[in-house]
Amino acid sequence: MFNALTRAQVLAANYPFATIEPNVGVVPLPDARLKVLAGIFGSERILPATVSFVDIAGIVKGASEGEGLGNKFLANIREAEAICQVTRVFSDPDVIHVDGKVDPASDIETIATELILADLQTIENQLPRLEKELRAKKIEASFIDVVKAAQKVLEEGKTLYASGKAAGIDIDELAPLQLMTTKPFIYVFNTDEEGLANTAMQEELSALVAPAEAIFLDAQFESELAELTEEEAEEMLEDAGYTESGLDKLARVGFDTLGLQTYLTAGPKETRAWTIPKGATAPQAAGVIHTDFQRGFIKAEVFGFEELVEAGSVSAAKAAGKARIEGKEYIMKDGDVVEFRFNV
Repeated sequence: MFNALTRAQVLAANYPFATIEPNVGVVPLPDARLKVLAGIFGSERILPATVSFVDIAGIVKGASEGEGLGNKFLANIREAEAICQVTRVFSDPDVIHVDGKVDPASDIETIATELILADLQTIENQLPRLEKELRAKKIEASFIDVVKAAQKVLEEGKTLYASGKAAGIDIDELAPLQLMTTKPFIYVFNTDEEGLANTAMQEELSALVAPAEAIFLDAQFESELAELTEEEAEEMLEDAGYTESGLDKLARVGFDTLGLQTYLTAGPKETRAWTIPKGATAPQAAGVIHTDFQRGFIKAEVFGFEELVEAGSVSAAKAAGKARIEGKEYIMKDGDVVEFRFNV
């Protein structure tokens, strides 16, 4: 699946822990708007937004105590901003499962348990130091209270991102501890053609991981798609009855789960999608292009994508009154087509 997603050629072997060192792939975010804009502006090239995926070894029961590869790979999870759990659903006697049986609910529980235990170890190791810092008045008592509240949630066998928020814990306050279950989860169920047609199974597994996103795909099918040209892949998807590939959906869901969105710029040289956090202001968005744009921000000329496409050109959109001049307080919307004005 990772190879198909990233067009890479990393080892994908039929035995446990084939992945030891993490594999990193940068994946372009599918965005049909870019090709449309490039046509309007006669752009020489298209630059999409990207999402980075890090492929690490599977987690087995007892990993927090050294089983399998133990905690060796957990540092890679700590550095990530979201966790995508790839869980096997397909049956194939020729493909090994580390537990000897295919049981997606059990696999999900194993991963959650090991991450919870690792987070509990982190808190237990850090609390003595934090209490010393409290006595030395280097930290506030409220921080210790938050850490202990998080510890209580973990001891109940719950992850912090979902259950911590429900318990009134400000997850952001726990950032210094780099706890893994404070990160949002995405669940990818690797199934087969039969599984993709089994709506009852999909509903059951979606309910199991809710409110997190559940994506169902056939990694074998996706890897075959990845070897085709864009036109051939579209034809293969259409023949199979799909509107998009599972991996395109994963890239989009991953981007959204990270709390990101894009705005667009276009001209003769390039049409480009720029990545910004949801809720970013116009000056913050300008700063993604260059910090000077943010410091010297004057205003932004903004077009709605659909309105610009309907008008057919910038001049026609302006003539129709579709250009908006926005100031420093403007909150960017996904798909805004923007030109910034600034002082050097």
